[in-house]
Amino acid sequence: MLQASKLLQISRIYVEPAAAELPRGKEILARWPEADVVEVASHWRIPELSGDEANVRRWARIKTEALVVGVKKSLTAKPNGRSADFIAPSTANGCAMACAYCYVPRHKGYSNPITVFANIDQISGYLERHVARQGMKLEPNQCDDHAWVYDIGENSDCSVDALVSDNVRDLVDLYRELPTAKLSFATKYVNREMLSWDPQGRTRIRFSLMPERLARTVDVRTTPVAERIAAINDFVDAGYEVHVNFSPVIITPGWQEDWRELFRQLDAALSPAAKQQLAAEVIFLTHNQQLHEINLGWHPQAEEILWRPDLQETKRSQNGFTNVRYIAYEKRGYLDEFLRLAGAELPYCRIRYAF
Repeated sequence: MLQASKLLQISRIYVEPAAAELPRGKEILARWPEADVVEVASHWRIPELSGDEANVRRWARIKTEALVVGVKKSLTAKPNGRSADFIAPSTANGCAMACAYCYVPRHKGYSNPITVFANIDQISGYLERHVARQGMKLEPNQCDDHAWVYDIGENSDCSVDALVSDNVRDLVDLYRELPTAKLSFATKYVNREMLSWDPQGRTRIRFSLMPERLARTVDVRTTPVAERIAAINDFVDAGYEVHVNFSPVIITPGWQEDWRELFRQLDAALSPAAKQQLAAEVIFLTHNQQLHEINLGWHPQAEEILWRPDLQETKRSQNGFTNVRYIAYEKRGYLDEFLRLAGAELPYCRIRYAF
């Protein structure tokens, strides 16, 4: 596994003055007392971190060495209805990992190291009030039968964020006391410190999985897939609800056999308790033209897998990005085949969401 000491070697911290004055901001700065501290007016668009294509070959190094500490100004829980009922206000964005297909870097200029938000008390208070306003969940849906589900990791990987600050743990503690809601996040990093947090079933971790052969090329700086699978039983035993994300599904020659092997590896590893509570999301690859062009500068091998004009069609996103997805009528066939394979190998695994 990529150890925390190698994943994060923080030598420079960019901090908004207001964040530096908050208790969480002071805690974060104290974790790296030897780091250079650079005051910035805003956590957005710090020139030496983002938007400079001359830095493309240094982006993994930037992710390792740089940290941004800011204040989250917009506190809104956005309705979702797919993976979660609501997308919670972020306690962080960006990531120390560097998955070649990740959509998150587009928001801050692609290198996008971790930005952690110091106003956790405001975020927690907002979420507690939002949950109270929802009342009881009266009708089951694909997110959960009984609880309102809040995704706290849309723009980051919370297992890695927990190496930087106590924000994620604070939310796990909060939702443990909220009987009508649970929090959720997807992760590609195994943080075993989280096993002692006692979530009491109110936190859903979704370990993202794909065939190891693909992951070695596109899941850059992440925990190996076999170690993610091996951690599932431990997290179930520790009181987490553990689901999996089969994501992204990437079409390559022999993809069916690769996924069949992964399903069998998962089935062999899971305890009866883990199988009983297992559910999954299936998400096919969406790529982006600008990300493709930038990836060519630092990881062209990944683009041989991700950029397949013969299989993909263009779709303009709501944010104006030029995205590519598998041709719709062919994707329907891929999805049907994927679900058939999953049903045969993992008949106990409910597919909550497939896209």
